Amino acid sequence: MTREKLSTDAIAAALAELDGWSLAADGASIKRSFVFKNFSEAFAFMTRVALAAEKMDHHPDWSNVYK
Repeated sequence: MTREKLSTDAIAAALAELDGWSLAADGASIKRSFVFKNFSEAFAFMTRVALAAEKMDHHPDWSNVYK
């Protein structure tokens, strides 16, 4: 399913409602960083997000960095 891209104004309005999210450098996507206490919490979060994204047929670009 192809979705129509949001206008610049629509993106700005949506971001105003999304705490912690910002427009990425490419101007075409949004980004947010999450920090967890340990790898297990991070992996559990990514698993939940992956299942929700699959149901929405959304496939985000993301990464996991362990420090």
